[in-house]
Amino acid sequence: MGEGLRRGGLPGGPDTAGTQPGAEPRPVGTPKIVGSVWGLLVLNTLGSAGAKTIIPLPRSLIQMVTMGALVAAFALALAVNLRLRIRASAFVFLLTLLLVPSMISSVNLEAGFGALFRCARLTLFIGTLWLLSRWWDGSPTFVRHHIRMYFAVLGSVAVGLVVSPGAALPDLYGGRLVGALWPLTPPQIGQYAAVIIGLTVLLVLGRRTDRVSAAVVIVPSLVLLALTHTRTATLGLLIGLVLAIGSLILTSAAARRFFTWTVLCATVAAVGFSSALQAWFLRGQSQENFSNLTGRAKVWDALLAAPRSTSEQLFGMGLGDKSFGGLPIDNSWLAVYQEQGLTGVALVAAIIIVLAGVALLRPPSLQRACAIFLISYCAIASYTEAGLGDASPYLLHLAVAASLLAAPAPAPAPAAATPLPTPAVPRRHIPRWARRSEVT
Repeated sequence: MGEGLRRGGLPGGPDTAGTQPGAEPRPVGTPKIVGSVWGLLVLNTLGSAGAKTIIPLPRSLIQMVTMGALVAAFALALAVNLRLRIRASAFVFLLTLLLVPSMISSVNLEAGFGALFRCARLTLFIGTLWLLSRWWDGSPTFVRHHIRMYFAVLGSVAVGLVVSPGAALPDLYGGRLVGALWPLTPPQIGQYAAVIIGLTVLLVLGRRTDRVSAAVVIVPSLVLLALTHTRTATLGLLIGLVLAIGSLILTSAAARRFFTWTVLCATVAAVGFSSALQAWFLRGQSQENFSNLTGRAKVWDALLAAPRSTSEQLFGMGLGDKSFGGLPIDNSWLAVYQEQGLTGVALVAAIIIVLAGVALLRPPSLQRACAIFLISYCAIASYTEAGLGDASPYLLHLAVAASLLAAPAPAPAPAAATPLPTPAVPRRHIPRWARRSEVT
């Protein structure tokens, strides 16, 4: 899997520069330590709340590990970018502006001292992204880092399922798959599986990895996604792939073939397995519970009806645990409104709009398709999941999209050719008798 995902573009493409006879030497690529930094960011965003694990892990220990991972990520990114070379990025700039309402609302301590801690965490998170932006050059490098890291997370979920099926499929979550080694909830696992499935499919269509390596990632991830019964992740995967592959149809024969076969198989499955699909989608819930989005609508109505001052409407109540009245908000827009106010909502909307606008203006390419998939997935998931206003996997997904949409770094100008030294003309020896005759 690793070898396949490390493969570059097509023969003769940019990844083979410097290997052709007479070609210029290939510039130095992304340092390997950048992949380690990305893995630490992924670890930081896994969270500390979730299912009961096989070996009970104190929440304080989990928080120490996740926060330590962020500090280590920032330190490593700073070590590899000591000269603080960064690239202009509207995405990271808007995230930096999001710190303003976060700090204004958090200093009031309405959400407790934890709000200031979360502000510090968000600051380190954004600072690390600034340091990594130096290597955002429109290549799929960070896509491969993303797939590897989340595939490793899913590997831990699969190990927990094999070691203790009862702990991995608890009755508390209705038999849905959870993390038995690390506390991960079904929506988290579904999100990670859906994202790497979509990105791997696009890499196959773009011929950036072989089918065997892709199958190693896609098949087990599909199984884990099915065991989570996560509707949001499934819809995000399907709609995101439709939009991403649709952007390649006019320029890629492989995308056209894949789209045709997918539509055909989906039609057959919808007709032949309609009852099974409906049962999986409803998860045993009543129609009323399903229409209320598993109780989310009641929390949303209560949040919107709560009285607020003008300052709270503009800047929110401070960074918290994305809950209201002790219940999870499970909506990115309402969570941002609760914690960062209308200012935060406007900035998060600007992030989505800017990334989507840049993606639409780019010519068709694999990088553009991957960015469209990630942006559309985050936009769809934002309706039933929180995370767009704080350090989270969703911001990492959007950061990968921003790296794909970045303009390639300009190639260094070739050094001026040094003229060859003119060999000194040896002085001709003139015999003495000839010199006397010249004088005469």
